[in-house]
Amino acid sequence: MYYHMIAFMAGVILDWIIGDPMNFPHPVRWIGNLIYGLTKKLLEPYLDGERNMRTEKRNGLILVLIVLALTITVSAVVLVGSYLIHPYLGLVTEAVMTCYLLAAKSLYLESMKVSKALNREGIEAARHAVSMIVGRDTDVLDEEGVIKAAVETVAENTSDGVIAPMLYTFIGGPVLGFAYKAVNTMDSMVGYHNDKYEDFGYYAARLDDIVNYIPARISALAMILAAFVAGSNYSGANSARIYKRDRYNHKSPNSAQTESACAGALGIRLAGDASYFGKIVKKPFIGDPLRTIERDDIRRAGVLMFATQILILIVCFALATIIVLLAK
Repeated sequence: MYYHMIAFMAGVILDWIIGDPMNFPHPVRWIGNLIYGLTKKLLEPYLDGERNMRTEKRNGLILVLIVLALTITVSAVVLVGSYLIHPYLGLVTEAVMTCYLLAAKSLYLESMKVSKALNREGIEAARHAVSMIVGRDTDVLDEEGVIKAAVETVAENTSDGVIAPMLYTFIGGPVLGFAYKAVNTMDSMVGYHNDKYEDFGYYAARLDDIVNYIPARISALAMILAAFVAGSNYSGANSARIYKRDRYNHKSPNSAQTESACAGALGIRLAGDASYFGKIVKKPFIGDPLRTIERDDIRRAGVLMFATQILILIVCFALATIIVLLAK
């Protein structure tokens, strides 16, 4: 437990300091490459001609099983092997693996690129910047739409990219953390509700809903608490109100959890209809437009994300301390 908590804390701090350096090998990218290669073999040959729902669902399940098996095996071998060589090597390896699992700094920096593009280069540059972090069509977005897309991404990924991997890594170390990231990456690549992936991505999408169910709610509650202490730009009371009212205003059972908490904290309205692959998707609004959304809301969402993460980190450290004391 001592080694695990030291590595866990070090991994979080490393992510705050270095994030995800560009052009540096990243295990999640390797998982993405594996998913891409398997998708070409398990789905694309079946796209020509008559489609078979049962076959595509079966192959999608095969994808999930292979990706999870390889991810768990490789991460376990690396981690356990490092500790067997020397405890200090294991500690350093676990810290680096934990850093790879978290995306707080990279999420903040990528969202701030949108803000900087709006301030310095204009709407076209901002559309391009936001297209790097969202899945919707961005060429039709006005300034308000660009800001909303960036804020929504930070809010949703506070759970998916920061809190959920933290919780799974705290509970089961980097092996469980990478298993979570594998599920999350599969969902982001094949879990779409469209003609191509509807059946093939069924199991990946359902599994992602399951593994994110509890972390999304923990993240939202922590975000509400963070809004009470993060400063005058945030309203904890309104965050709680909007969360209670709008937390299910999304097709996913999890996505609106943190989005509603963030919208309420900032006093703005998020979501609404959006364009995906050239088609308008009807979505309910999240939050009330208590004020006009503005460029600085992107930074405010990022600050709220870090405040939420710090609260979760304090809780994890407290729980680990209790476990150690009880074990004595």
